[in-house]
Amino acid sequence: MASYIRAAALAAVLPTLLVAQTRQTDVLSTKSGPLHVERLAALEFPWGMAVLSDGRLLITEKPGRLRIFANGRLSPPVENVPAVSYRERPSEQGGLLDVAIDPDFARNGRIYLSYSEAAPQQSPEQRETGDPRFGGYLDLTDNRLAGGAVARAVIDGNRLRDVQVIWRQEPKTIGRGHFAHRLVFGRDGTRFITSGERMRFDPARSLTSNLGKVVRINADGSIPKDNPFAGRRDARGDIWSLGHRNMLAAAVHPATGDLWVWEMGPLGGDELNIIKPGRNYGWPVVSNGDNYDKSPIPDHRTRTEFEAPIHSWTPVISPSGALFSRGSLLPWRGDAVVGGLSSKAIIRLTLDGARIANEERIDMQRRIRDVAEAPDGALLLITDDKKGELLRLTPVSDEDR
Repeated sequence: MASYIRAAALAAVLPTLLVAQTRQTDVLSTKSGPLHVERLAALEFPWGMAVLSDGRLLITEKPGRLRIFANGRLSPPVENVPAVSYRERPSEQGGLLDVAIDPDFARNGRIYLSYSEAAPQQSPEQRETGDPRFGGYLDLTDNRLAGGAVARAVIDGNRLRDVQVIWRQEPKTIGRGHFAHRLVFGRDGTRFITSGERMRFDPARSLTSNLGKVVRINADGSIPKDNPFAGRRDARGDIWSLGHRNMLAAAVHPATGDLWVWEMGPLGGDELNIIKPGRNYGWPVVSNGDNYDKSPIPDHRTRTEFEAPIHSWTPVISPSGALFSRGSLLPWRGDAVVGGLSSKAIIRLTLDGARIANEERIDMQRRIRDVAEAPDGALLLITDDKKGELLRLTPVSDEDR
């Protein structure tokens, strides 16, 4: 821990605000006024971000790199990151995914990483079998047996130490995507993990698998005693809610403490759900979208025993990354801000309690993978591309107009 303390002390005396080395290049029009768009760094398929209180920024790249952005510069890859399962291809959904900071980081220096890992044993006989409901979308050449995992570690300078896997998706499956894997901390210090159904449909409603679930665990990976299925022999204790598809955006509401999750639908029907423990959100029995081969799925209104989303989108926005704005710099206090992949946008949601009162879709002309707020209130974005970018959005001042 001594080396961590020395590194932290050094960082504290350095000017670590997120300052760009390049000039502001674009102005973006929004309903609340124009915003400067600064390009801070070039990245390869970045996926997740986490902001430290001193302004340093942790960024993951899917090929398996964790970076630190500070003083306008990007660090070399952080050492000792867990090995990830990743193939460079347009449809690859695995790799190094989210990063989150422990609420007690100032004391323990701990971070959490989610990623896809290959099974220790791979068989040349295993094959992707396909599914007609995907309408030819599946990559039938991907025969890896893999699954998601979450590890915790102490960041010590530019390396990780004390790396420990605390949770895994079970079972591992052949090929496909939908790892999900956003990491969110509850007010009580427990960890929420969004766990996708790995494009396998049925595991989402099974209590013996943690695929297609919102998962809740303690800091060490143990099961909280108040989880809805804790102690049951016929169910996994880590399950918090079930019946989910692919959840790439999640945030805790600052006023209520509720977990809000944005979930990708199939062909239409992206969802916003407020998660309640033990509830079933309906996938794959119901959806406000249809399968990719155009075969229909009953709408939520046809099966009231399942929790319906508070809002859905068709055409889809493909939500990825979300936050509730503090509004300390942008005039968006209390709004939900969501990244959009296929929509190539930021989706700004003005809320009235648990109702969306207004929606603004801000055209970014880029696939937005994650969003974060810097300590000064600037909005940080990462773009989903081999030539990805770290962007910073700030208001245009009256003097600049």
